[in-house]
Amino acid sequence: MRLKILLPNDILVDEQVVKVTFESPDGYFCMLERHVDFVSAVVPGLLFFDRDDGGEEFVAVDDGIVVKRGPSVTVSVRNAERGRRLGELRAAVEEKFRQRDELERRTRSSVARLQSDFLRSILELEGHSKQAR
Repeated sequence: MRLKILLPNDILVDEQVVKVTFESPDGYFCMLERHVDFVSAVVPGLLFFDRDDGGEEFVAVDDGIVVKRGPSVTVSVRNAERGRRLGELRAAVEEKFRQRDELERRTRSSVARLQSDFLRSILELEGHSKQAR
């Protein structure tokens, strides 16, 4: 069956697989090509799949949705990280979280500066308007 894992700006996986296992709000599901079509939510956690060559891969996924239709499975998530070994995947996810935390910290700092500059400009305008009277 064909597995596609879609991100907002990228296709993380697009290949033939034998089996896909993921976690939904109702627990873990294992999909094989012969299974019935369905749609389900995906919760943050691990998705894993068996490739045609017998290898297994892991994908750390965020919230999303999975659609099984005929011989294809499409998973659409906001964030995901792929790895062949759980230890490597864990390190990659931790690094991604560290980068996201740093970006969020810088963003909060920039927003605080913008708010401060905006308030300062308002106060200066009020001061100029009082002087003009």
